[in-house]
Amino acid sequence: MAGIKSLAKDTAVYGLSSIIGRFLNWCLVPLYTTLFAPGDYGVVTFVYTVVALALIVLTYGMETGFFRFANHDRWKDPMEVYSTALISLAATSTLFVAAVCAFASPVSRAMECDGHSSYVVIMAVCVAIDAYLSLPYSYLRYRRRPLRFAALRLVNIALNIGLNLFFLLLCPWLMTRWPGAVDWFYEPDFGIGYIFLSNLIASAVNMFMMLPELRGFAWRFNRRLWGEMLRYSAPLLVLGVAGIMNQTVDKLLYPVLAPDKADAMTGLGIYGANYKIAIVMVMFIQAFRFAYEPFIFSQAREKGEDRNRAYADAMKYFVVFGLLIFMGVMFYLDIIKYFIAPDYFSGLRVVPLIMLAELFFGIFFNLSLWYKLSDKTVWGMWFSLFGLAVTVGLNVALVPRYGYMGCAVAALCSYGAMMLASFFIGRSRYPIEYPLRRIAAYCLAAGALYCIGMYALPFGEAVRFAVRALLIVLFVALVARCEHISPRSVVKSLLRR
Repeated sequence: MAGIKSLAKDTAVYGLSSIIGRFLNWCLVPLYTTLFAPGDYGVVTFVYTVVALALIVLTYGMETGFFRFANHDRWKDPMEVYSTALISLAATSTLFVAAVCAFASPVSRAMECDGHSSYVVIMAVCVAIDAYLSLPYSYLRYRRRPLRFAALRLVNIALNIGLNLFFLLLCPWLMTRWPGAVDWFYEPDFGIGYIFLSNLIASAVNMFMMLPELRGFAWRFNRRLWGEMLRYSAPLLVLGVAGIMNQTVDKLLYPVLAPDKADAMTGLGIYGANYKIAIVMVMFIQAFRFAYEPFIFSQAREKGEDRNRAYADAMKYFVVFGLLIFMGVMFYLDIIKYFIAPDYFSGLRVVPLIMLAELFFGIFFNLSLWYKLSDKTVWGMWFSLFGLAVTVGLNVALVPRYGYMGCAVAALCSYGAMMLASFFIGRSRYPIEYPLRRIAAYCLAAGALYCIGMYALPFGEAVRFAVRALLIVLFVALVARCEHISPRSVVKSLLRR
């Protein structure tokens, strides 16, 4: 039990750093959308989409491979495993940077950065550093040092944000008043390049801060061990690529499939900015994921009905909170929309679809416990590949006709298909009696309240917002009544904690 408590504590620290980091980066979106036109922000969206995919490829499952072999009885020295993996990542990351530099011009054209090869080179170096540092971060987790892990992550994010503010706000201000202070290094025409440069500087400083994790041991490369690690990690690479492609392929395909090729990056910028509004749901799912995995594996030690009831209740309350977040964002989207600049408001119609898509993905993650507990994780790969096929097929069919709305519909259908596939296959392989009728009733109630709040309130804005707040309270009261939850019991539970 002490081990489970320790795991939960460590998970909370890792999860908090990840969620805070995602939230802080989210806060940069208003700055970007205010300073840059949708076409420029479209380039930023496209570049970071490619970066997410490149990072998966350049780490090629070595983090998980390190954990597996560092704890393997055949390899007595975990530092030999660590050293072998570090050398492997260093070699592949260096080759990647060299290849990008050698073909910078054609690569920049392919990434919609024609005439700005420096953007591509900067991000290539940044990705190489981040791929390499993924292993020292894994080493910190292996050594059970969550506080240092979290501190390094947060310093990196804070530095990145600070540099963005410096280059995008302070330097232009200084150029108008004391140009001599900055004109020796600051070039206004570099534009969105300063977003990428800020990322590179932050990653370089992060690498310097991680020097303690890169010394103090003998650097050795075991070819036999390396071969075994590659064989073990290869399926994880497939799973990782399929998973990240399922999340990003719409943004990769959009410039090719867009109905108006001339304004493709503008449409992508609008879609990418509005996609960020749905990050509220993503952060909720992220927090849930960090808490849920230790929960399900600790519950797996239990036997009988109590264990399965805990899984079923977790699903029920996840859906309830997800529906609350959906209603909250949609009811107050008229206020939340000012998170982005008015030039991007035309894409607000994708927000409900993306929010629902992310809710479906969260339910899919809940359902994933059946193949994790039965050691059939290969099903995760098959579901990801299935979802990717749906995403690609629907993007090809819908984007040329409906633009970025086709991307949103494809995301909704893809995650919905993955959710249903996992549910029906899981029912026969690891049956859990989820309270489907109760969950369906809550979904119908939330849907009815959503329709009332969005389409049946012909009042002024202030009154409409007040009534919508009452509708959210009504939903909470309905759930509390059905689940026999009283305010007094909630207060007592919090006080006990």
